[in-house]
Order: sequence, then C-alpha cells, then structure tokens
Amino acid sequence: MNLNNVFAAVKKASRSLNCMTDETINKILLALADETEAQADFILAENQKDLDKMDKSNPMYDRLLLTNERLSGIASDIRNVASLPSPLGKVLKESVRPNGLSLKRISVPIGVVGVIYEARPNVSFDVFSICLKSGNASILKGGTDAHASNTAIVSVIHSVLDRFGVDKNIVALLPAGREATGEMLVAVDYIDMIIPRGSAGLINFVRDNAKVPVIETGAGVCHLYFDQSGDLKIGSDVIFNGKTRRVSVCNALDCLLVHESRLTDLPALCHRLSEKNVELFADEKAYSVLRGNYPSGLLNKATSESFGKEFLDYKMAVKVVDSVEQAIEHIAEYSSKHSEAIVSADENSIAMFDNLVDAACVYTNTTTAWTDGAQFGLGAEIGISTQKMHARGPMALEELTTYKWIIKGNGQVRS
Repeated sequence: MNLNNVFAAVKKASRSLNCMTDETINKILLALADETEAQADFILAENQKDLDKMDKSNPMYDRLLLTNERLSGIASDIRNVASLPSPLGKVLKESVRPNGLSLKRISVPIGVVGVIYEARPNVSFDVFSICLKSGNASILKGGTDAHASNTAIVSVIHSVLDRFGVDKNIVALLPAGREATGEMLVAVDYIDMIIPRGSAGLINFVRDNAKVPVIETGAGVCHLYFDQSGDLKIGSDVIFNGKTRRVSVCNALDCLLVHESRLTDLPALCHRLSEKNVELFADEKAYSVLRGNYPSGLLNKATSESFGKEFLDYKMAVKVVDSVEQAIEHIAEYSSKHSEAIVSADENSIAMFDNLVDAACVYTNTTTAWTDGAQFGLGAEIGISTQKMHARGPMALEELTTYKWIIKGNGQVRS
C-alpha cells in the first residue's frame, strides 16, 4: 500500500483553504449539519453494520453506537462550531522596530492534521468541522470496528463539499488496516501534526513510531480524592456521575482516594454505584469497611494492577490515604495527566491539590466528566491533550492554529 498520492492530494487541497472566507466555511458547516440529519437513516444503517460485528457487552459498544438523538447532538455541535469566531488572522503581537521594520505575529492554520482513532465515528464529524473552521485539511484514520460508519460519514461530508464546489481532498478517510497507520506516521512531507485518540496502547504506539509531530490525547486515568473535610453528598454525587455517566469516555472516574478519617463514610460514598453494578477493587482498609456494606459479587480486593488503569467499564479502584499529600503522591505515580478532582472544604488542602497535581484539568467539588471542549465553551473538541507542548486539555479551534511573523519594511538592509 502506498498512500503518498492521497497524502499529496490533501496537502495540495489544504492550501486552497487559505483563500476560503469564514462566511463560506460557516455555510458549509451549516449545510453539513442539515445533511447529517437528512441522511440519518443512511448513517444509522451503516453504523448498524459495525454494531453487528461487536459484542454488546464490549465497553466500546457505547462509543461505536450512533442514534438519532446522538446524530442530532452532532449536528448541533457542528452548528455551534459555525457560530464561533474564526481563530485565524488574529494579531497576537505587533511592534515597530527602531529601524522602522513593522512586525506582526498572526494566527494561521497548522496545515494538514491527521487523526487516528478507534471505535468512535462521531470523531469523524468533530475532526472535520473543527479542522475546517480553523483552516486545516484533515486525514482520518478510523479503526476497523467503525469503518462502515466512518465511510458513510465522509461520503456525506464529500457530498456537501461537492455542492459548494470545494476540493473534496480537504478531508480523506484512509483504509482501516494497520498498514495505513504506519504510512501515516512517517508522512513528514505531507502531514503537519498527528493526534491519536483512543487507548493508552494506541497512543503509546503512535508516540513511539511517529516521525510526524504528535499531540497525545485520549487516555484518561482519572482520580477523585475525598478529603477529611469533604461534603458527603457532594462526594456521593460526583463519584456516581464521574464513574457512571459514560464509562467508555476518557474523563470517566477510575480511582477513588479516601482520607482514612472518613473511612466510615465509604459505604455511603459508594452506595449508588451498586445501582449501576459498578465493580470495586478496594485496598485492604477499604475492603474491610465495604465488606457487608456493598454487594459481595461486585467487591474485590485490589491488586497492584488495579491502580493506574483506565477501566473504560463499570469498574473502579478504591484506596485509603492518610493525607492530601499521600493522595497527591498516588496521583503523581498513576495519573495520565488528564483530569483529577478533590472534594474538600479545606482551602489549604484545595490549594495544595491545585498547585501540586500535574494534570490538564484539576477540579474541586465537582466531577471530572466536565472535561470536554463544548462544556468549556470551546465548541466541539478534537481531543483532550495530556501533554504540555503546544496544547493542554480540550483542543478546540485555537489549539489547531500556529502563527507566523509578517514583516514589512521600506528598503531596510542589515549591516
């Protein structure tokens, strides 16, 4: 397989986006939102082909599933992106030098953005809409689990681009096999940035094998620390929401840390989890308190492998700590630097947690489920960056731009 012709066509098409006005981009996005709803039956029928190949008990099934309601939500997100101000052409810095040279630093598109993702067909819509709004062409590499869904979605996108006379190569869907991933990772002449979205295994593979610059997103080993001053109702509510709202997403809660002085409150903190059949993996102290107070079939003794694990399932680890400092140390050892939370009424504990926890998003008295570009008011997101270079946290329009310097003179020469 040689995909260089595909990559070259996308690279060439990306330059045409530099001449497209924000008004035209918005019209395309609004038309795509309408067409997505109009083609719902077609998209859902293709999605069903993928669903038929996956066991419903697989936690990824929920990620793969599209419904009329979800497609309406996707269309709404696309319209929201269209309503946002363009991130391009902003003057980020300007000055006039003593020699008369005028300097401006302005925001510009990155160019060609490649995204590698697993069983999440909604990502195809998210990536295209955010990339188009930020002036970028996109190369999509979905997994085999969602190939029929992704193919249908990209065909709908292409039909809208045809209607507007826009080069369809501003978005390309690659074959689902691993060979295409390998070619993408080394396409340094054509792709400016790659974003992997999925499991830690996928992200590690991309990081270890890519020659193209990579921004790590997706894997979330998320903790919540219930401090000695924590409010019991707040703790119960945010633990339940963080763990059970959607278990297959990266901001779902994976580990509960409880201050030992609040050990007797642990059954109350975890009680509602049993309604969703959440399986707990508790350390020795937590297990001794939960035994007899949590369904025995859902209670296990934790092992060393229980911590630092992104479950993506109705499963959660529980550990007792003796201080906020120990909670922070545990998070430092096991966190993926995605989202971490504290439930506390003590300002000193909160300040220490905020300052010392190394993560893209740090929460107080609320759920990690908020880590989402739309919830942050950024529009749809292309991923949650867990690294520190260029972007961190929800990556939206501004994070898909870079900048260049524009210098104007009147004949100055350098001695």
